Amino acid sequence: MHLELIALIVAEYDPAIAFFVNVLGFDLVEDVPSTTNDGRPKRWVVVRPPGARTGILLAQADGERQAAAVGDQVAGRVGFFLRVDDFDSAYARMAAAGVEFVTVPRDEAYGRIAVFLDIAGNRWDLLGPSSPNGASAG
Repeated sequence: MHLELIALIVAEYDPAIAFFVNVLGFDLVEDVPSTTNDGRPKRWVVVRPPGARTGILLAQADGERQAAAVGDQVAGRVGFFLRVDDFDSAYARMAAAGVEFVTVPRDEAYGRIAVFLDIAGNRWDLLGPSSPNGASAG
């Protein structure tokens, strides 16, 4: 058993795809036509980090209730966690690509961390191994 997908509500498909693929470095796994439960056209769009098993289904908001959840899927908490092997390189690459970090990198018991916002405004932790000297960067 494994977790196959999680859904992330986005305002529009193409900007979300561009963010996850071009900025975060995810793979675009699927982008195919589909239909809503009541037969309207939509897309089935899945992205995932290279080599990962679990993907993110990018779901374009459909209706006012879903549109209100864009950027606030977990009520302002960090709800998504991106683990990388080389924290400093990933942080530098993402910052250079315009990713908005809302905290400076710091070391915690579970590793190096910085909180960033995705294209919709959801909070993510960028996680990596603790820095060799254990000191916070900043």
